[in-house]
Amino acid sequence: MNKNIGFIGCGKMAKAMIEGIIGSGNINADQIKVSTKTENSLQTIEELFPIHTALENKEVASWADYLVLAIKPDQHQEVIKEIKDSLSYTTVIITIAAGITLEALENLFGRKIKAVRTMPNTPSLVREGMSAVTYNPYVSTEEREDLITIFNCFGKVEEVEEGLMDSIPAISGSSPAYVYMFIEALADGGVKQGIARDQAYKLAAQAVLGAAKMVLETGIHPGELKDQVCTPGGATIEAVATLEEKGLRSAVLSAMESCTNKVQSLSQK
Repeated sequence: MNKNIGFIGCGKMAKAMIEGIIGSGNINADQIKVSTKTENSLQTIEELFPIHTALENKEVASWADYLVLAIKPDQHQEVIKEIKDSLSYTTVIITIAAGITLEALENLFGRKIKAVRTMPNTPSLVREGMSAVTYNPYVSTEEREDLITIFNCFGKVEEVEEGLMDSIPAISGSSPAYVYMFIEALADGGVKQGIARDQAYKLAAQAVLGAAKMVLETGIHPGELKDQVCTPGGATIEAVATLEEKGLRSAVLSAMESCTNKVQSLSQK
Protein backbone atom coordinates (compact mmCIF):
# COMPACT_ATOMS: atom_id res chain seq x y z
CA MET A 1 0.00 0.00 0.00
CA ASN A 2 1.63 3.23 -1.16
CA LYS A 3 -0.24 5.69 1.04
CA ASN A 4 0.79 8.08 3.82
CA ILE A 5 -0.65 7.52 7.30
CA GLY A 6 -0.74 10.48 9.65
CA PHE A 7 -1.42 10.54 13.39
CA ILE A 8 -2.44 13.66 15.25
CA GLY A 9 -1.54 12.83 18.82
CA CYS A 10 0.50 9.87 19.97
CA GLY A 11 -0.84 8.53 23.23
CA LYS A 12 -0.90 4.89 24.31
CA MET A 13 -3.37 3.77 21.65
CA ALA A 14 -1.56 5.51 18.80
CA LYS A 15 1.77 4.09 19.99
CA ALA A 16 0.26 0.61 20.03
CA MET A 17 -1.07 1.05 16.49
CA ILE A 18 2.22 2.43 15.15
CA GLU A 19 4.22 -0.35 16.83
CA GLY A 20 1.91 -2.92 15.27
CA ILE A 21 2.00 -1.32 11.82
CA ILE A 22 5.79 -1.13 11.74
CA GLY A 23 6.21 -4.57 13.28
CA SER A 24 3.97 -6.17 10.67
CA GLY A 25 6.44 -5.32 7.90
CA ASN A 26 3.54 -4.60 5.53
CA ILE A 27 3.82 -0.80 5.69
CA ASN A 28 7.09 1.15 5.74
CA ALA A 29 7.96 3.41 8.65
CA ASP A 30 8.58 6.32 6.25
CA GLN A 31 4.88 6.20 5.33
CA ILE A 32 3.97 7.33 8.87
CA LYS A 33 4.07 10.85 10.31
CA VAL A 34 3.02 11.94 13.80
CA SER A 35 2.40 15.33 15.36
CA THR A 36 2.72 16.04 19.09
CA LYS A 37 2.38 19.15 21.20
CA THR A 38 5.86 19.46 22.70
CA GLU A 39 9.51 18.95 21.80
CA ASN A 40 9.84 16.45 24.66
CA SER A 41 7.01 14.24 23.43
CA LEU A 42 8.36 14.56 19.88
CA GLN A 43 11.78 13.36 21.06
CA THR A 44 10.18 10.42 22.83
CA ILE A 45 8.40 9.36 19.64
CA GLU A 46 11.60 9.71 17.61
CA GLU A 47 13.41 7.47 20.09
CA LEU A 48 10.68 4.84 19.82
CA PHE A 49 10.01 4.78 16.08
CA PRO A 50 11.91 5.56 12.83
CA ILE A 51 9.01 7.69 11.53
CA HIS A 52 8.42 11.30 10.46
CA THR A 53 7.42 13.75 13.18
CA ALA A 54 6.11 17.31 13.41
CA LEU A 55 5.02 19.84 15.99
CA GLU A 56 2.34 21.27 13.70
CA ASN A 57 -0.90 19.34 13.26
CA LYS A 58 -1.47 21.10 9.95
CA GLU A 59 1.76 19.63 8.58
CA VAL A 60 0.58 16.09 9.24
CA ALA A 61 -2.95 16.83 8.02
CA SER A 62 -1.76 18.15 4.65
CA TRP A 63 0.66 15.20 4.21
CA ALA A 64 -1.57 12.25 5.08
CA ASP A 65 -3.77 10.18 2.80
CA TYR A 66 -5.21 8.52 5.90
CA LEU A 67 -5.35 10.77 8.95
CA VAL A 68 -5.87 9.23 12.41
CA LEU A 69 -7.23 11.61 15.03
CA ALA A 70 -5.57 9.90 18.01
CA ILE A 71 -6.98 12.40 20.49
CA LYS A 72 -9.53 12.47 23.30
CA PRO A 73 -13.20 13.03 22.45
CA ASP A 74 -13.24 16.56 23.89
CA GLN A 75 -10.22 17.59 21.77
CA HIS A 76 -11.84 16.92 18.39
CA GLN A 77 -13.53 20.30 18.01
CA GLU A 78 -10.35 22.29 18.69
CA VAL A 79 -8.08 20.10 16.53
CA ILE A 80 -10.49 19.88 13.59
CA LYS A 81 -10.94 23.65 13.61
CA GLU A 82 -7.16 23.94 13.38
CA ILE A 83 -6.62 21.48 10.51
CA LYS A 84 -9.77 21.46 8.40
CA ASP A 85 -8.51 23.97 5.83
CA SER A 86 -5.21 22.08 5.43
CA LEU A 87 -6.77 18.79 4.32
CA SER A 88 -7.21 17.53 0.81
CA TYR A 89 -10.77 16.57 -0.09
CA THR A 90 -9.46 13.05 -0.75
CA THR A 91 -8.03 12.57 2.76
CA VAL A 92 -9.72 9.85 4.81
CA ILE A 93 -10.37 11.00 8.38
CA ILE A 94 -10.26 8.31 11.09
CA THR A 95 -11.33 8.76 14.70
CA ILE A 96 -10.39 6.23 17.37
CA ALA A 97 -12.23 8.00 20.19
CA ALA A 98 -15.30 6.61 21.93
CA GLY A 99 -18.54 8.44 21.25
CA ILE A 100 -17.44 10.44 18.17
CA THR A 101 -19.99 9.66 15.47
CA LEU A 102 -19.57 9.95 11.71
CA GLU A 103 -22.19 12.70 11.69
CA ALA A 104 -20.32 14.59 14.40
CA LEU A 105 -17.11 14.41 12.36
CA GLU A 106 -18.86 15.77 9.28
CA ASN A 107 -20.47 18.56 11.29
CA LEU A 108 -17.15 19.57 12.83
CA PHE A 109 -15.51 19.80 9.39
CA GLY A 110 -18.55 21.62 8.02
CA ARG A 111 -18.44 19.78 4.69
CA LYS A 112 -18.56 16.34 3.14
CA ILE A 113 -15.57 14.29 4.22
CA LYS A 114 -14.41 10.69 3.98
CA ALA A 115 -15.06 9.70 7.59
CA VAL A 116 -14.21 6.49 9.43
CA ARG A 117 -15.14 5.64 12.99
CA THR A 118 -13.01 2.98 14.68
CA MET A 119 -12.43 1.37 18.04
CA PRO A 120 -9.07 -0.43 18.34
CA ASN A 121 -7.64 -1.76 21.60
CA THR A 122 -4.25 -1.76 23.30
CA PRO A 123 -3.25 -5.39 22.49
CA SER A 124 -2.53 -3.87 19.07
CA LEU A 125 0.91 -3.27 20.59
CA VAL A 126 1.65 -7.00 20.28
CA ARG A 127 -0.29 -7.34 17.01
CA GLU A 128 -3.20 -9.05 18.76
CA GLY A 129 -5.58 -6.11 18.64
CA MET A 130 -9.31 -6.30 17.98
CA SER A 131 -10.68 -3.31 16.08
CA ALA A 132 -14.14 -2.39 14.85
CA VAL A 133 -14.60 0.01 11.92
CA THR A 134 -17.49 1.73 10.19
CA TYR A 135 -17.52 4.24 7.32
CA ASN A 136 -19.63 6.98 5.83
CA PRO A 137 -20.73 6.63 2.18
CA TYR A 138 -17.90 8.76 0.79
CA VAL A 139 -15.21 6.18 1.65
CA SER A 140 -14.55 4.13 -1.48
CA THR A 141 -14.23 0.36 -1.72
CA GLU A 142 -10.50 0.70 -2.38
CA GLU A 143 -10.08 2.96 0.65
CA ARG A 144 -11.99 0.49 2.80
CA GLU A 145 -9.65 -2.25 1.65
CA ASP A 146 -6.67 -0.06 2.55
CA LEU A 147 -8.11 0.53 6.01
CA ILE A 148 -8.60 -3.19 6.56
CA THR A 149 -4.97 -3.68 5.52
CA ILE A 150 -3.82 -1.04 8.02
CA PHE A 151 -5.83 -2.44 10.92
CA ASN A 152 -4.86 -6.02 10.11
CA CYS A 153 -1.25 -4.96 10.69
CA PHE A 154 -1.88 -4.97 14.43
CA GLY A 155 -4.55 -7.63 14.88
CA LYS A 156 -8.02 -8.46 13.66
CA VAL A 157 -10.70 -6.08 12.37
CA GLU A 158 -14.46 -6.34 12.00
CA GLU A 159 -16.70 -4.04 9.97
CA VAL A 160 -19.86 -3.17 11.90
CA GLU A 161 -22.90 -0.94 11.47
CA GLU A 162 -22.45 2.43 13.10
CA GLY A 163 -25.51 1.81 15.25
CA LEU A 164 -23.49 -0.84 17.08
CA MET A 165 -20.33 1.22 17.58
CA ASP A 166 -21.33 2.53 21.02
CA SER A 167 -21.39 -1.11 22.16
CA ILE A 168 -17.89 -1.93 20.89
CA PRO A 169 -15.85 -0.37 23.75
CA ALA A 170 -17.61 -2.60 26.28
CA ILE A 171 -16.88 -5.85 24.45
CA SER A 172 -13.46 -5.27 22.89
CA GLY A 173 -12.18 -1.72 23.40
CA SER A 174 -12.26 -1.67 27.20
CA SER A 175 -12.43 -5.40 27.91
CA PRO A 176 -8.65 -5.94 28.05
CA ALA A 177 -8.85 -4.05 31.37
CA TYR A 178 -11.39 -6.58 32.67
CA VAL A 179 -9.18 -9.45 31.54
CA TYR A 180 -6.11 -7.95 33.23
CA MET A 181 -8.13 -7.76 36.45
CA PHE A 182 -9.09 -11.42 36.04
CA ILE A 183 -5.47 -12.45 35.42
CA GLU A 184 -4.38 -10.45 38.45
CA ALA A 185 -7.06 -12.11 40.58
CA LEU A 186 -5.98 -15.58 39.37
CA ALA A 187 -2.38 -14.73 40.20
CA ASP A 188 -3.36 -13.44 43.64
CA GLY A 189 -5.14 -16.72 44.26
CA GLY A 190 -2.03 -18.61 43.21
CA VAL A 191 0.18 -16.52 45.50
CA LYS A 192 -2.24 -17.13 48.36
CA GLN A 193 -1.75 -20.84 47.80
CA GLY A 194 2.06 -20.57 47.77
CA ILE A 195 2.96 -20.01 44.09
CA ALA A 196 5.61 -17.36 43.39
CA ARG A 197 4.18 -14.09 42.02
CA ASP A 198 6.05 -14.11 38.67
CA GLN A 199 5.17 -17.75 38.08
CA ALA A 200 1.54 -17.13 39.01
CA TYR A 201 1.24 -14.37 36.40
CA LYS A 202 2.69 -16.64 33.72
CA LEU A 203 0.41 -19.52 34.61
CA ALA A 204 -2.69 -17.30 34.67
CA ALA A 205 -1.90 -15.29 31.53
CA GLN A 206 -1.05 -18.34 29.43
CA ALA A 207 -4.22 -20.10 30.58
CA VAL A 208 -6.31 -17.09 29.48
CA LEU A 209 -4.44 -16.87 26.16
CA GLY A 210 -4.94 -20.58 25.52
CA ALA A 211 -8.63 -20.45 26.39
CA ALA A 212 -9.16 -17.51 24.02
CA LYS A 213 -7.38 -19.36 21.20
CA MET A 214 -9.59 -22.41 21.81
CA VAL A 215 -12.68 -20.26 21.23
CA LEU A 216 -11.27 -18.60 18.11
CA GLU A 217 -9.64 -21.62 16.48
CA THR A 218 -12.08 -24.44 17.27
CA GLY A 219 -15.33 -22.55 16.72
CA ILE A 220 -16.81 -24.48 19.65
CA HIS A 221 -19.28 -22.59 21.84
CA PRO A 222 -17.58 -21.25 25.01
CA GLY A 223 -20.18 -23.00 27.15
CA GLU A 224 -19.32 -26.34 25.58
CA LEU A 225 -15.60 -25.71 26.07
CA LYS A 226 -16.32 -24.93 29.72
CA ASP A 227 -18.27 -28.18 30.05
CA GLN A 228 -15.32 -30.12 28.63
CA VAL A 229 -13.17 -28.93 31.54
CA CYS A 230 -15.77 -29.72 34.19
CA THR A 231 -15.65 -33.40 35.09
CA PRO A 232 -18.59 -34.67 37.20
CA GLY A 233 -17.93 -34.15 40.88
CA GLY A 234 -14.58 -32.53 40.09
CA ALA A 235 -12.74 -29.46 41.29
CA THR A 236 -13.50 -27.29 38.25
CA ILE A 237 -17.28 -27.53 38.59
CA GLU A 238 -16.92 -26.54 42.24
CA ALA A 239 -15.02 -23.43 41.15
CA VAL A 240 -17.57 -22.68 38.41
CA ALA A 241 -20.43 -23.04 40.89
CA THR A 242 -18.74 -20.54 43.20
CA LEU A 243 -18.21 -18.05 40.36
CA GLU A 244 -21.91 -18.32 39.50
CA GLU A 245 -22.88 -17.92 43.15
CA LYS A 246 -20.71 -14.81 43.47
CA GLY A 247 -22.23 -13.28 40.33
CA LEU A 248 -19.39 -13.31 37.78
CA ARG A 249 -21.72 -13.14 34.78
CA SER A 250 -23.96 -10.45 36.22
CA ALA A 251 -20.93 -8.37 37.24
CA VAL A 252 -19.52 -8.53 33.70
CA LEU A 253 -22.89 -7.67 32.14
CA SER A 254 -23.33 -4.72 34.51
CA ALA A 255 -19.81 -3.48 33.79
CA MET A 256 -20.45 -3.62 30.05
CA GLU A 257 -23.71 -1.72 30.45
CA SER A 258 -21.93 0.98 32.47
CA CYS A 259 -19.27 1.26 29.78
CA THR A 260 -21.83 1.61 26.99
CA ASN A 261 -23.83 4.18 28.94
CA LYS A 262 -20.67 6.28 29.35
CA VAL A 263 -19.87 6.06 25.64
CA GLN A 264 -23.39 7.15 24.75
CA SER A 265 -23.14 10.10 27.12
CA LEU A 266 -19.92 11.16 25.38
CA SER A 267 -21.63 11.09 21.98
CA GLN A 268 -24.35 13.42 23.26
CA LYS A 269 -21.92 16.15 24.31
